[in-house]
Order: sequence, then structure tokens, then C-alpha cells
Amino acid sequence: MIDKIRNGAQYDQVMALIEKFISKATDGGGFNSLSAAEAEELSYLSLLVEHYEDNVLKIMPLPVTINSVVQHKIKELNLTQAKLAEMLGLGTSKLSQILNGKREPDITFLKAVHNKLGISGDFLLENV
Repeated sequence: MIDKIRNGAQYDQVMALIEKFISKATDGGGFNSLSAAEAEELSYLSLLVEHYEDNVLKIMPLPVTINSVVQHKIKELNLTQAKLAEMLGLGTSKLSQILNGKREPDITFLKAVHNKLGISGDFLLENV
């Protein structure tokens, strides 16, 4: 077993092994379907990958904000900002200001994205 991922080729090999374990788990009833040795190896490989990504690739998680979630919904639903503003019952300039961080989201906006886009109310309250 390797003690450290040293290059991109090793990283790809380890990721392929992790994918096999995940595939086995999803096909066989969850991670409980893995043997103790497989679960231990998956855990170890995951730590190796995490260390390589953090220290070599410097992959940092994207911040999850209300704006980023709404922007994702715009792409997912293939909407323009103008269509979204209409859908939410907001003015286009107000929506643009909120999405660009020039204006704080207000109750009207938060209720609209919750009701019309299905964004969790808990998420919205935690991120205001």
C-alpha cells in the first residue's frame, strides 16, 4: 500500500480504487456491504486523496452562499436573470444587485427563492 500520492498518475489510480469501492457500496446496499478490510482501505485512500488535494492540488471547497445557489438554479433551469426576476416577482435591478452582492437579500427575495426555486428555508436562514 502506498504511503503518499506523489503525482497525478498515482492520484488517478487511487481515485479509480475509491470509485470501485463506492460503486460496490451503491450496488450492494450501502457502505455496510463492504468488508472491514475494504472499509479500512477506503478510509485510508480517502485520507491520502484529501492530503494530496489540500497540499498539492490546493483544491478548496467553494463557499456555499445564497447567491451561488441561486446562480446555480439559474443555470439549472436555463433562465435569464430577467426571467428569474419575473418568476420571483422582483425587479430586475433589485435581483441583479442582490446577486452581485451590492444589496442584502430581503424577506421578499428569500421567500420567493424558497417558494419558487425550492431552496431550503433552513439554508436561507443560516446564510443570511
